[in-house]
Amino acid sequence: MADATELPVVGPSPAISEVDVPSLAAWLAARGEPAYRARQILAGAHRTDAAGFADLTDLPAALRDALADAFRFSTIADSHVIGADGGMTAKAVHELADGQRIESVLMRYPARGAAAERTTICISSQAGCAVNCPFCATGQAGFGRQLTPAEIVDQVLHWHRPPWRALGDASRGHYNIVFMGMGEPLNNADRVFEAVHMLNDPDRLGIGARHITVSTSGVVPAMDRMVEELPQVNLAISLHAATDSLRDELVPINRKWPVAEVVAAGRRFAARTGRRVSLEYVMIHGVNDTPEQAGGLVELAEGWRSHVNLIPLNPTPGSRWSGTPPEGIRRFVAQLEAGGVPVTVRDTRGREIDAACGQLHAQLAGRALRDARAGAAAGTARA
Repeated sequence: MADATELPVVGPSPAISEVDVPSLAAWLAARGEPAYRARQILAGAHRTDAAGFADLTDLPAALRDALADAFRFSTIADSHVIGADGGMTAKAVHELADGQRIESVLMRYPARGAAAERTTICISSQAGCAVNCPFCATGQAGFGRQLTPAEIVDQVLHWHRPPWRALGDASRGHYNIVFMGMGEPLNNADRVFEAVHMLNDPDRLGIGARHITVSTSGVVPAMDRMVEELPQVNLAISLHAATDSLRDELVPINRKWPVAEVVAAGRRFAARTGRRVSLEYVMIHGVNDTPEQAGGLVELAEGWRSHVNLIPLNPTPGSRWSGTPPEGIRRFVAQLEAGGVPVTVRDTRGREIDAACGQLHAQLAGRALRDARAGAAAGTARA
């Protein structure tokens, strides 16, 4: 957390999301304001109707002005957002203070039967990614830097605040936060863990830990840390292959932590926490959708608290691979179910807006976000 009593001489002022209660209370005391306003300010900054300090009308006007002078309302400097699926999906490219860009996605699901409306917010943990999975647009873009806890949390806040509430208000119904955007979360474990605690903080958003999922391509030491430090958070493993020979190609980090070690860490997490672990598996036609891979996946997933989540590949431009066709996915599912493995197929969202990780970022590379917004508006007008 940033110390708010001393503002940096160089660089942007701290964002309100990166200031903790004691530091904010000290900043207030130096200005003759009561300490209780620290929690009041943080609660107000997390309201869904607040787009800036001016909207915190329960605070004195002079204090609102002082806050605006001393702090940024967000670590996000600019955003370009496009919607799809009749407004049920929206994707943002966010520009940070140093020009780095990251992505987040909002996905809303309508109420069905007894199930309430729910919303999932997918957020990034790094600018770029160093794991370099060849089927992922983020990996092809390379690694920029680690995100701070505030830069992670502000992606969630972005979807709570105007004007994007029109595309989906994350305060309505049940919703989940998933660390499945740009980056390998457990290669930034310290900051990701702090961001989870901030999201869980009742003085901020108060999101239940069981509604937060951290995904990993298999950083085994940090997976074991999760058992001790985030036992109520869900774990998802980006597996994508059942054998080391294939996973070495698809998920290069496998050369450091091979399949058996990664699955063993998942088993330890499930046994110690009682939480079911999701095994994420992108379906690539003719590559990892074979009966042999399905059989190997059954052996890895059976007998412990796990669940396979199949993801139809959304190919990146110029990719030599394509997604498994529906009939191939059905055969793969049938083989897993015959082996007694729980399996679902992820609902495909936002293909028309390049919603797969890293795709919209790549599309906008070299373009100012304001120019992208202007172009999108012009296209809408012509349509």
